[in-house]
Amino acid sequence: MSKTIAILTGGGDCPGLNAVIRGVVRSAVRLHGWRVLGIEDGFEGLVGDLRWRELDLDAVRGILPRGGTILGTSNRGNPFSYPVEVNGKLELQDVSDRLLENFRQLGADVLIAVGGDGTLKIAQGLFEKGLPVVGVPKTIDNDLRATDVTFGYRTAVTIVTEALDRLHTTAESHHRAMVVEVMGRDAGWIALESGIAGSADAILIPEIPYSSERLCAAIEQRRQNGSRFSIVVVAEGAFAAEGEKTLQVTAEQNLGVERLGGVGHQVARQIESCLDMETRVVTLGHLQRGGSPEPFDRILASRFGVKAVELIAQQKYGQMVALKGQQVVGVEIAQAISRLNLVDPDGELVKTAESLGIMVGR
Repeated sequence: MSKTIAILTGGGDCPGLNAVIRGVVRSAVRLHGWRVLGIEDGFEGLVGDLRWRELDLDAVRGILPRGGTILGTSNRGNPFSYPVEVNGKLELQDVSDRLLENFRQLGADVLIAVGGDGTLKIAQGLFEKGLPVVGVPKTIDNDLRATDVTFGYRTAVTIVTEALDRLHTTAESHHRAMVVEVMGRDAGWIALESGIAGSADAILIPEIPYSSERLCAAIEQRRQNGSRFSIVVVAEGAFAAEGEKTLQVTAEQNLGVERLGGVGHQVARQIESCLDMETRVVTLGHLQRGGSPEPFDRILASRFGVKAVELIAQQKYGQMVALKGQQVVGVEIAQAISRLNLVDPDGELVKTAESLGIMVGR
């Protein structure tokens, strides 16, 4: 049966999104002769005026190594909590029925939603309202359950590791403490794995509230042992045991979406207050999400795109593609969003870091 597939990319961008789009288009067109429509700017392209483009084989030629997403993305178009102006003020309203009507006007049969926890929660909500949906997991934080790993994560870890390698020489030359703030709102996977790979001296993650006194003691011990510099990797969602997460913008200021950032400077001030040691902060920010995906992420994203089309062919809606061991399979979206994939504070990876002499916040 002929089908028309709509695909969108939601939330933050990451390396590998274009590989998913390419995988969907090439397998849908070549294997089934189906039509593929690309929705622009995430769910925003379905909520207001329809914004879409035709995706044929020519449209996806040459995009495999490109970072970002050719469709654009947004983390604001939640149809279940959408800002609507009422009497001169913005109110958050449920406009999901409007989205479903727009989708019907589009003439598509099924939606592929590529995104992280937020995007997939929206997809599940739309599925429960009757929209045929297939999910593709995307987050460099690697915080989605039901899949062993998400594409984009490996590239992000590589980028951070390369930055740590470079910072070692300047930190050692100037006898400084270098605090490197990386992404990781709720899950500290990027900080932990890049910190181990990049020979960090301390790693602070959201799952283990840190002690500033013990951090200073660890750095001072290094100085006593002859190492006059230290590298501290801190996830943006890390916080002190006696404090809370550091925000750039509160949810009240930003239509219900809080923006983290600034914990690196907070940690630097804590180090300088307890040690006579010059400290510098490097915030890698969106650098971790940009650029070309490494081969692992290109392959995984391509496999995810092909599997999403396979699930549609089998009419297995409400499912998300996932990597389990060596196989890409389908799992329930509801299972994937039930809770986040967080670092186990007592797990093997944390114990490895501690065994290597890395201070992990406690």
